[in-house]
Amino acid sequence: MEMKSTKEQFVHSVFESIAPKYDLMNDILSFRRHKAWRNFTMKKMDVKPGATAIDLCCGTGDWTISLAKASGAGKIVGLDFSQNMLDVGEEKVKRLGMDEQIKLVQGNAMALPFEDNSFDYATIGFALRNVPDLVKVIEEMQRVVKPGGMVVSLELSKPTWKPFKAIYFFYFQKVLPLLGKLIVKRYEQYKWLPESLKNFPDHKELADIFRKTGLTRVEAYPLTGGIAALHIGIKPQAANGSKGDV
Repeated sequence: MEMKSTKEQFVHSVFESIAPKYDLMNDILSFRRHKAWRNFTMKKMDVKPGATAIDLCCGTGDWTISLAKASGAGKIVGLDFSQNMLDVGEEKVKRLGMDEQIKLVQGNAMALPFEDNSFDYATIGFALRNVPDLVKVIEEMQRVVKPGGMVVSLELSKPTWKPFKAIYFFYFQKVLPLLGKLIVKRYEQYKWLPESLKNFPDHKELADIFRKTGLTRVEAYPLTGGIAALHIGIKPQAANGSKGDV
């Protein structure tokens, strides 16, 4: 428990400190591919008009806003534990005039402050590897979606092609921290990011975790040579048979 608490505190301090340049560093971190990955994810999700969603670890709110646009009128919640990130997101939401549709709240992804069966979708983008207990987060996502609702993770992953894998990890471990130091004056924070991926499950292992938590019709899509992966699972219609229901 103490180890989890220490990790949580450190991750919180990282994102509080990098919030102003978070969007820029996302472009660098993903080779400017994160928007294309999110567009692919949105197509697979096929958000229906009026659908509701919660976006965990929403950061500065880009995916939260995409969900709101796709829904049209459905209420969308963005949740993050970093108030600095949420402050940046609030500016975007207000600038777009979407503050009536989108609610940004500070909270813990492992203990969501919402009742069971509240949303049609639960998403988490580029954050599952940062949480102290990823199984607990997936279970919480499943708990708050309605039966038949969708749990979605878009996350960095491990390249599947070995020659590319070596190049990618060299970039991730050696080059990225230097860019963090140069651009946002944060070396240690971006040195830590590769560590967050080292022990993270690959896309096949994460798909198995989705299934073990009780999600059905699990799909996994490696993206851009496996440097990212999309995972989708459906909460069973029979609520009594789902591990995610409490």
